[in-house]
Order: sequence, then C-alpha cells, then structure tokens
Amino acid sequence: KYENLFINFKRKKGVKGMNTYLGIDYGGTKLIIGEVREDGELLRYRRYPTGLTGQEEIAAHLLQCLDNYVAEEAPGDRVRGAGIGIVGISDYRNGIWHSVNHEEGIPIPLAQMVADRLGVPAGIDNDVRSAATAELLWGEGKNCSDFIYVNAGTGLAAGFVIDGKVLHGAHCDAGEIGHMVVDYRSSRECVCGRRGCCELTASGIGIHKMVEERQGEAPAELLELGLNGRYPAAAVFRLAREGDDFCLSIAEEAAAVLSCTIMNLVRMSDPDMVVAGGGLMSDPWFFRRVENLLEKVTMRHVSKGFRVSGFEAAFSGVIGAAAVGCLKAE
Repeated sequence: KYENLFINFKRKKGVKGMNTYLGIDYGGTKLIIGEVREDGELLRYRRYPTGLTGQEEIAAHLLQCLDNYVAEEAPGDRVRGAGIGIVGISDYRNGIWHSVNHEEGIPIPLAQMVADRLGVPAGIDNDVRSAATAELLWGEGKNCSDFIYVNAGTGLAAGFVIDGKVLHGAHCDAGEIGHMVVDYRSSRECVCGRRGCCELTASGIGIHKMVEERQGEAPAELLELGLNGRYPAAAVFRLAREGDDFCLSIAEEAAAVLSCTIMNLVRMSDPDMVVAGGGLMSDPWFFRRVENLLEKVTMRHVSKGFRVSGFEAAFSGVIGAAAVGCLKAE
C-alpha cells in the first residue's frame, strides 16, 4: 500500500496547485506546525514551546497548539492532509504513538486525534523517518529508490529507503543506528544498556559527553558556553577551525565514528546514495571531514554520492511531517 501511494504521488506531482499539507514536528526542545506545498516548499509556520515529559500531557499540548495554529492561520480547505513527526516510537501503519522514548509507553491514537481536529487524513512517524520521507518525495532522494538518510543532530538515527519505501520494521523501531556499538571496550555507558554506542560520540549528546569527560583540557570559552546546559557542537567546530587542538581532537573523534557508522550502513543495505541531515552535518567543515574519511572501496557503489540534505536543518522535521501527511492523503 505504501509503495502504491508513493507511485501515485509521483504521477501527480507535476501538477501544482494551492493544496498544502500540515506538518507537526514535535521534538525535545520545540514544536513547529507549518504548511508545506505539494512541491515541498514550507509556506508558513509557527513555533511553540515544549518541555513536557508525560505522553498524555504532550498529546494534549500538541492538540492545543494545533487549535491555536488553525485559529491564527486559518488554513481552511487548502490543507489536504496532516502528518506528525515525533520523538519516540510511532506506528506509521496504524497511526499510534506508543512511547516518548524507548521504554514502555501508552498507545495514543494521535493521528486519528489530529484527523478528527482537522477533518483530513493524518499520519504519524518518528521524526527521522519523517525527514527521510521528505527526502524521498521532495528532496535529494526524489530520483533515487535506494538511499540512507543519516541524521546527526542531538542524537543519531537514520531512515532507510529500500525499493522506494521507507523501512519501518516489525515494531516500528527501524533506524536507531545510534545504538550500534563501535567500541565494545568503551567505558561509556548508553541509555540502551550497552557500552560504546556510536551516539555517545557522533552526535550533539556525544560531543557534549566527550567535552565533559575532558573538562580540564577544554578552552575557557567553551567551558563558559556550557555553564547553562550542553557544550554546543557548533562552538566545538568553530574553535576547531580556529586552531584549538582540544576542540579539533573532539571533532576528529566524532567524524571518525560517524564515517565508520556510515560505511557499516552502506555495507549492510547497498544504497545508491547517502543523504546527511541534522545540525552536525549542516556544518560544511564537519561534513567535509566525515566525507574525507569515507573509504573509496566501501563507497564505490554509492553511485549518487554522499550529499547534504537540501532542507534547512531547523525545518527538515516539519517538512518531513508534512510528507507523511501527503502520503496519507493520497
């Protein structure tokens, strides 16, 4: 069914009207609701605060913000479908949000709740697979049926597109590549219960943890930036570019682990292309360092290359959510 929907969308996409798809992007630090045109262009959006932890509270807050968006933006009849891209575990097939993290949660029929609010079909998926769907319909992958979307941001995850379909897995948990072990001798403990997971190095969380482990060597400027929370990866990359040896060593370790992870994924799924998304990969300097570590023999069949997503990292989530809604509307 998913494949047929995608084929039908491909046939229709040459005709552009005023139809839009509503994207609801719920992450740990922000909620963005926006309208996306049927060619993938974000037309308008509103940002709302998050910070809640309970599933039922989050669902109620999301619906309240959706009501506000509808009241303020009056999308009316131009919206044909809606999608929710959200953290945790989501069942794309049945429209259920199962968990805010990877522990046992409450099955909430969030897609149907949104559909009832808007009067249009609605779908749900996790945030990274939603972004992969946007790449498939409107982005770097629109002319490619086999690719990997790797999102290196606060965490590390992927969306696998195989034969033109996004891989969801038997339990809707495919793509959690951040929990692949890259150093089984590591002392770094992961929330998944194992040690040496690649997310503990090749992500915003991982970079923060590496700086935290070696605070005594860190430059004063970086330590000051981390006083109120996380040591920002963007600052680490900037200081590395400016010649700080400590920050360069942190960035190099992150790049080495990320390139190794990407090559492992290439060996596993044999894609034509790898698309890089997320805040870390939107930094051209860091992207090039990762790219330079990809071995030619391993990457020789990635005929369409290793490339950065064309979507702005801050809005890939809301565009991805709208892509899920687009498929559900077909």
